[in-house]
Amino acid sequence: MRHLNNSTAGGRLRPQKSSSRRVPGVQRRRVSPPAAPGRDNDQAVCIKPAVCQIIGYKNSGKTSLVCALIPLLKQGGTRVAVIKHDGHEYDMDHPGTDTWKQRQAGAMAVAITSTARTSVIEERGSSLFELIKGFSGYDYVLVEGFKQEAYPKIVLIRRPEDLELLQNTANIAAIAAWERMIPYIHSAVPQPQAQVFEINDSAGMANLLHQQRSNFQNFNI
Repeated sequence: MRHLNNSTAGGRLRPQKSSSRRVPGVQRRRVSPPAAPGRDNDQAVCIKPAVCQIIGYKNSGKTSLVCALIPLLKQGGTRVAVIKHDGHEYDMDHPGTDTWKQRQAGAMAVAITSTARTSVIEERGSSLFELIKGFSGYDYVLVEGFKQEAYPKIVLIRRPEDLELLQNTANIAAIAAWERMIPYIHSAVPQPQAQVFEINDSAGMANLLHQQRSNFQNFNI
């Protein structure tokens, strides 16, 4: 950085070099964000999670597919996080617990942690981007819901009325359909760009996530 010296020579300002110097014996350190459990900080800083949304209408099998994908994606030591959108009010706390009492007393946020688990409850909603950023130390983030977000998606098709999702959804990476619906998909979208899977082919969908991982990491965080 250069500073302007107020003294002049020939009516012109002269630039003056910054006088800041490195103090002998003192090292500058960059503070890294906390790593995901089981990772060192150097590795966590370099990680960018692969994010995949699982979307579909109610009772289309979103949670079942997420639960089927988790153990398949974890093979080889990768770490998986899940974010779920709930359109209704929910409460993971229980009356009578210490954290419940603290919230009843007026705390806007509470956290509880042990050697094996950490939970944080805040009296506010969070954006999907904010939640994904909090999971930046993981390898995969599966997102259940948030239809209007722009991350790559697996769209579930169970009934004929679900086909409209193929016309109204952005960034479809794959389609997971009940077997009886697959012919309708090709009728609704004659040349679908996304790969079509039978709903129980979770192994095929996990392979897609592994093989095309960079496509699921193409976003800023």
